[in-house]
Amino acid sequence: MKKVILGTVSSLLLASTLFGNVSQKQCVSKGEDFIYAGKECIQLAVSSGEVEDVINIIVHGTWAKGTNTLGRYAPFAETLNMNTDITTIAVALPGYSNSSTNHLNSLSHEGDSNLAATKEYIVFLEDLVKQLKKRYDAKTINLIGHSAGGMMSATLVGFNPNLIQAVTVAGGRFSIDEKESKKGMISISDFIDNVKKDTKILLVYGTKDKISKPKVTTDFYKLALSKGLNVKLIKVEGAEHIDLDMTDESVEAITEMISEE
Repeated sequence: MKKVILGTVSSLLLASTLFGNVSQKQCVSKGEDFIYAGKECIQLAVSSGEVEDVINIIVHGTWAKGTNTLGRYAPFAETLNMNTDITTIAVALPGYSNSSTNHLNSLSHEGDSNLAATKEYIVFLEDLVKQLKKRYDAKTINLIGHSAGGMMSATLVGFNPNLIQAVTVAGGRFSIDEKESKKGMISISDFIDNVKKDTKILLVYGTKDKISKPKVTTDFYKLALSKGLNVKLIKVEGAEHIDLDMTDESVEAITEMISEE
């Protein structure tokens, strides 16, 4: 399988020009590369396909505030589109690329941590998925998340069991410790009994991932199996955390899952 040529790291990680308060009217005026969801104006990178009623949505993880995440994920969206002919949308979360920070800050900024485990962010992601579903008149949603984006994607599958039909979590996190839970943070482990048995769940881990260590994913895989969930585990030998979702093994597994009848 071809690898996506992402270019130099420096060109991909150029800081974007962030904007603050953006109204829905202003967001709409920016065109099809933006969508208003969860009171935020979110920038998109869309690779259009011919398959009807289905969309793939890619959710990135934590980067430095202002990172042009779409510089990394637009080529990944093109690869998944090329493999499946399904419209694939990479989203820039608040504070990344040219997405707003009306109410939510970027996942990485001074003063806060673990925002991906807050209900506020899950509710935002829920509305973003709903708005994309409406725009593309989709009946099937395939959600693909990496790192913190994977954590949010997994949580959303339990938080709103009827919204997502398939989810990929690469290098994600599935539970929070007791100290964090006292702060009102949530994860898929809190909602696992809500997950529908026919929801497809793909878990990807790298054997050299030091941020989301292999045991994090393999333990959740065992839990998901014990709950009778439709889960598959993919090991990427020698892979580290960064770009784990874009490895050949991951792309092949994602393609196979979302191409199934």
